[in-house]
Amino acid sequence: MLKPASLFTDGAVLCRRKEIRIFGSASGVPAVTVRLISREGALLGENSAPVEEGRFLVTLPPQEAQTGCRLVFCAGAELAEAEDVAIGEVFLAGGQSNMELELRNADEGPELIRQYQDPLLRFFNVPKIAISGPEHRQANDSTRWQAISPGNGGVNSAVAYFFAAKLRERMPDIPVGIIGCYWGGTSVTCWMDEETLRTDPEGTRYLEDYAALAGGKIMETWLAEEKQFQDTFGAWNLTVEKYKHEHPGVPWDDVVAACGLVPWNPPAGPGSPYRPGGLAETMVREVLPVTLTAVLFYQGEEDTTKTDHYDELFTLLIRTWRTWFREEDLPFLFVQLPMWIDSGAADTFLWPKLRKAQAAVRDAVPGTGMICLLDQGEYGNIHPTAKRPVGERLAELAGAMLYGGGELSPRAEGIRPEGNVLAVLLSAPVEIRKDAAPGLLEIAGPDGCYVPARAEVCENRLLLRADSVKQPLHARYAWTDYAAPVSLFGLNGLPLEPFDF
Repeated sequence: MLKPASLFTDGAVLCRRKEIRIFGSASGVPAVTVRLISREGALLGENSAPVEEGRFLVTLPPQEAQTGCRLVFCAGAELAEAEDVAIGEVFLAGGQSNMELELRNADEGPELIRQYQDPLLRFFNVPKIAISGPEHRQANDSTRWQAISPGNGGVNSAVAYFFAAKLRERMPDIPVGIIGCYWGGTSVTCWMDEETLRTDPEGTRYLEDYAALAGGKIMETWLAEEKQFQDTFGAWNLTVEKYKHEHPGVPWDDVVAACGLVPWNPPAGPGSPYRPGGLAETMVREVLPVTLTAVLFYQGEEDTTKTDHYDELFTLLIRTWRTWFREEDLPFLFVQLPMWIDSGAADTFLWPKLRKAQAAVRDAVPGTGMICLLDQGEYGNIHPTAKRPVGERLAELAGAMLYGGGELSPRAEGIRPEGNVLAVLLSAPVEIRKDAAPGLLEIAGPDGCYVPARAEVCENRLLLRADSVKQPLHARYAWTDYAAPVSLFGLNGLPLEPFDF
């Protein structure tokens, strides 16, 4: 039986200007042949590959952007076809809940869903199933690409939607495909396999910690606990939706006061989506090794309390995915965590540590880029619904990395002591906004004790001083879980990245 992967059915988007990898399953035949045919009927590419252990992988030559193509699969006497195939840019959107947040729940979302139509902007959402089995297989076999048309885009990632829509504005003749592969509340370790995690001390620790948490629980016990959790969590969500419908625009604190705290206590166990290594097998593997333009990644919240070595784990993820997707320099565009603190909570100073780790990955790993959201956090709400700035800043980053130009946040590149003044060297000039939260800029002397600093902008330098620090040696900006509004912005309106020297 010949069965191309769902990625290569009607409406598929294939990646332009790179080797095209087509795969699926087959049985009872020695090989599968794939032909790519243009709108005009011209043969764009043809190749065959053997069937090995029930799977085939055929490679086709790079192509330029176009629409109206067909894929024809031949396996002995069996034929399969995919119509309306486009060739353009293909991005995998991965991560946790802020990437997962659906367009229907985002600012502007309901209005956009009703009116927006773009047959060249298409989404393929990998089914969110954490356990292999018949349900998992059936869901993946039935998933299809979906072009944006009025009324049908609500379940797509809002971040990925705004990213892709901006890219389509920039390149109106180039199709854009988004492969959504995300799950709220997941650690970075959920998206790598166990074998990979055991090559790293932190990955091994995550596996061992989770095994201890699960306590040897069998699947039947976990399934019963999971059902109870889903019933409780589902009822809370319905209560919240009803309250928000009755009180449009209500602040999150009021929602919590009326509906109670989020009952977020998913049980650990062998089928949990939050187990290290799990979703790498049940979700990422389903789309390997599709050809990608780049990866979009928004994740990290779940790991703020779990590791001081996020940079190590995220670097491992990038290296692993580049191997899995067969491109050693596959571009990774990711989101630095914004400001956030829970209502009434004390500052843990863990979020700035993770932001610093994310920036360290950008600085150390070639082919990566990061956007800053320091101005986009919300007090008490870890899921801001303003997702247009996130998606559009990722589109600007894509412009800078892939398409010859885009607006980026300014960043600090180093410090230089100048007597009782500490000069912070910037990648671009900034402006200081006077209505900002106090104390975000700090300096310290040899004793390492930080105090708030006064700031003056001089071209591409930020001059910091404090009366009590006669010999400033260290500087940091926004070293806090949450403060708003922030004070420093580039002349392009984008916030200065936080720093710590």
